Amino acid sequence: MHDTLLLFGATGDLSQRYLFPSLVHLWRDRLLSAGFRIVAVGRQTLSDDEFRAWLRERMANEVADDPAVVEELLGRIAYVSVDLRDEAAIAEALAGYADRPSVSYLATPPDLFVPVAQGLKAAGLLEGESRLVLEKPIGRDLASARAINAALRACLDESRIFRIDHYLGKAAVQNLLALRFGNTLLEAVWQHRWIESVDIFVGETAGVDGREGYYANYGALRDMVQNHMLQLLALIAMEPPSALDADSIRDEKRKVLRALRPMTEADVAANTVRGRYGAGVVEGRAVKGFVHDAPVETFVAVQTWIDNWRWAGVPFRLVTGKRLAERATEVVVSFRPVAHWLFERPRRGRERPNHLRMRLQPDETIELGLMGSLAAPEWGALELRPMSLDLQASSSPQRRIAYERLLVDALRGNQTLFVRDDEVESAWRWIDSIERAWSQTAQPIVEYPAGSWGPAEAEGFLPPVNGHRGGQA
Repeated sequence: MHDTLLLFGATGDLSQRYLFPSLVHLWRDRLLSAGFRIVAVGRQTLSDDEFRAWLRERMANEVADDPAVVEELLGRIAYVSVDLRDEAAIAEALAGYADRPSVSYLATPPDLFVPVAQGLKAAGLLEGESRLVLEKPIGRDLASARAINAALRACLDESRIFRIDHYLGKAAVQNLLALRFGNTLLEAVWQHRWIESVDIFVGETAGVDGREGYYANYGALRDMVQNHMLQLLALIAMEPPSALDADSIRDEKRKVLRALRPMTEADVAANTVRGRYGAGVVEGRAVKGFVHDAPVETFVAVQTWIDNWRWAGVPFRLVTGKRLAERATEVVVSFRPVAHWLFERPRRGRERPNHLRMRLQPDETIELGLMGSLAAPEWGALELRPMSLDLQASSSPQRRIAYERLLVDALRGNQTLFVRDDEVESAWRWIDSIERAWSQTAQPIVEYPAGSWGPAEAEGFLPPVNGHRGGQA
């Protein structure tokens, strides 16, 4: 396990809200090496003590219960100020830390990945067993992703590049593999003959406040669907891997991404909705709408198909948006109705088919929706009504921040929960087909009020098992 972490973008929002609190928790739980050290790298000119004071203040709410542990970790931090676009300056400032293998974590915009990596290479910090961790997104289309990947491979080999997607660090996401491949009942019906549709929903109550410039270059499709949602889709739809090692799992995910049906101009008109939130009320608070000249969406709904034998004809609906009514991430697998309906109540066609609902946040739950009987002698018939089984049996404590698991895996060199270069490129190839079709058809962006479930045009794309949204009650 490596004991040196170089954290680029150390003064950024991601570092102060998630990465440093995760490191505090890991240090408290003795999951880091005894000689662990952190080299915090940023653009601001600060001394070590000034940076520690700045970080202490900003982490106060995140780690209020661990003040002594916080001080221990702060004492292991050295701060380096450098221009992250200047490869020579990076090499000069950091060469002194090349005395042992390290992990360099780039919590920076993607346009800095290549100059920082080249500076690290020149400093000797990517040699031997040293590793490089990259935050999403990797580029903004297939061409830029390929260029970044090629430049990174010139600095170090793929086995030491860790592309992070924090969704993969969530315990509930990892549980998808256990549900899929550890249960005969599910694996036996996990195909088009028994499954009618799959819904993946990621709703956020937050807006893009303070990130307007970034969002104007990406939008919801590039920012959320390309990485988080397609990774969830790949885990749900992948074939059983030969083993649970990193490459076996990522080989199967790549096959799914390559099998996604590309979108044409006719497809996007029928199977996508773009939206942008206007003014409204979210959680009892009035909020402004997203205003920007760039034609980007804050909401996107996409219906797609995977062209292979297992999922032939099964629609996958992906929906994500900012400033929605609820913060939630869930996957709903809807099963086909039973072939022969015997019951008078409800009548055929009005029954609710079985579903498996996996909520990943804010709370992690697994629910199996079935039909159960109620005796109804006054009608001389057997009435069925929906019933739910809560499958969340584990009461074991889970990590508070998904980044904790991913940081440990990067320090140990375990790539299982990280994304490989060919996965990234396969995902961008499909995303590019949608973006291209949108531009060719001038796909409209429909405004929706903040605090709603998105544009009215997207109602049919929403998960069907909640009475307050979607096409079915």
